[in-house]
Amino acid sequence: MSLIIKPVISEKANYLTDLRGAYSFLVQPKANKIQIKNAIEQAYGVKVADVRTMIYAPKVSSKYTKKGLQVGKTNKSKKAIITLVEGEVIDIFAVN
Repeated sequence: MSLIIKPVISEKANYLTDLRGAYSFLVQPKANKIQIKNAIEQAYGVKVADVRTMIYAPKVSSKYTKKGLQVGKTNKSKKAIITLVEGEVIDIFAVN
């Protein structure tokens, strides 16, 4: 089971990559910073300088139906922002 779920591709993530060389990834919620750093270094063959993480709470939604109030929620998720050592680059769009 891999700790890295997928890279985050958005305008803000691309801006951080261009500006600071920071890459965003969705990771397993139970992974810690050391595990995330080792997984990125093994997967992409780069040196990681810094790891910042943030946990997103599940989103709750409800709607009224014939059977009454139906409540559901999404899973919680964790995002890691990886800063690489000067001169290192990850090519996220590379086809393997």
